[in-house]
Amino acid sequence: MKRIIAITGCPTGIAHTFMAEEALKSAAKKLSIEIKVETNGASGVENTIQPEDLINIAGVIIAADKDVNPDRFNGLPVIEVPVKEAIHHPAALINKILNGEAPIRKGEKSTTATQTEKESFGRQVYKHLMSGVSNMLPFVVAGGILIAISFLWGIYSADPKSAEYNAIAAMLMKIGQQAFSIMVPVFTAYIAYSISGRPGMVAGFVGGLLANATGAGFLGGIIAGFAAGYLMLWVKNLLEGLPRQYEGLKSIFIMPLVGVLAIGVLMVLLGQPVAAINNGMMSWLSSLQDSNPILLGIVVGAMCSFDFGGPVNKAAYVTGTLLLGQGNYFFMAGVSAACITPPLVIALATTFFPKGFSEDERAAGMVNYILGCTHITEGAIPFAAKDPLRVIPMMMVASSISAVLSYSLHIQVPAPHGGFLILPLVSKPLAWVLCILAGSACGAVMYGSWRLWLVRKQPAVEAAVNLQQGGNNAAL
Repeated sequence: MKRIIAITGCPTGIAHTFMAEEALKSAAKKLSIEIKVETNGASGVENTIQPEDLINIAGVIIAADKDVNPDRFNGLPVIEVPVKEAIHHPAALINKILNGEAPIRKGEKSTTATQTEKESFGRQVYKHLMSGVSNMLPFVVAGGILIAISFLWGIYSADPKSAEYNAIAAMLMKIGQQAFSIMVPVFTAYIAYSISGRPGMVAGFVGGLLANATGAGFLGGIIAGFAAGYLMLWVKNLLEGLPRQYEGLKSIFIMPLVGVLAIGVLMVLLGQPVAAINNGMMSWLSSLQDSNPILLGIVVGAMCSFDFGGPVNKAAYVTGTLLLGQGNYFFMAGVSAACITPPLVIALATTFFPKGFSEDERAAGMVNYILGCTHITEGAIPFAAKDPLRVIPMMMVASSISAVLSYSLHIQVPAPHGGFLILPLVSKPLAWVLCILAGSACGAVMYGSWRLWLVRKQPAVEAAVNLQQGGNNAAL
């Protein structure tokens, strides 16, 4: 039996990673192919590819949107694609390997050099950016939820001067704020690390700290991360000719000093102008909450359901987390509502319109109740992938309804993740749930009705085809 190796990894390491793994395993089983899949998830690397696994294999499929150390497969037939490609077209990827269509992977120098040869610049930027987001999210979620929990004792319970003061709440607030404050430096450091490795991480982390200190925030972090990464990649290539005995001097003294100094000067000079842009954007978004909640809800809802956890979704989510850090808990209410809605649309549609779905789809729909209630938007991907041009707009409408209602009712959500698990922290928990259910119900009616129409239309199409074939046979 022919053997294939696969590696999957998405920016957050929560849903896409394991959906791609399952899709590849399922397709391999149908094709009678032996496959081993390494997953690069949020909890680390599982089912790691060992050197002995690479003996007598047909090829390697790398379906990842982050660095998964692909250099270990140099010299082998390798296909490198986004993680969604493995979810949508697993059999096609396996057949490319089996048919000998996979190119031999070159690139003895570094992961970055290899990727530069194979990938467009836009694809590289996306992967570096998502590497930063992936490593930042655990700090955001942990810190944000701890801050939110401290509010259970009262909104001013961490203030020693307030009558609501509670020592436990103050401790939770302090821990949460520290985790939250490191969000931008970690984000910046891992963008730079994705580009140039450890030398970039040092300069990137300092750049992130200065982005925080100058008020440049997330936008400044992006600038510092990419500047640090590409600067240190250039410096590293410049110093490659140094004799091996100077390796310690190069890696411990020259490169960190050059990187920290250059990026430090850059961020000190750019800090205030970028901070002004950053603050202007945040103020505009915040003002929409009161002046035009309908427009804001439509924009946020459409973004969150456009790519189900992809870069557009993450842009809305990261904006919400940044506003949480500034004490704005209204914006995240709409973002969370919009992210929870798509899987609930699927779950409700498969429950109340069962004749429109297969048995396997109804089983997957039940799982989406859990995914939706825990803020995992990616559960809707397998259904949307079957007809994205129709399903995605339905999801965008449903998410927009949930977000618009949340903003219109001025609901506050102080935690950046958790779905319905954080209901005790929500200012109007029952109203928020009803907002989400309203949007989900509208989406379920649209999606379920459309699927029923497809099922009822199919027999008519088949009958017409059979009738035409019968007429052709009679003529013959």
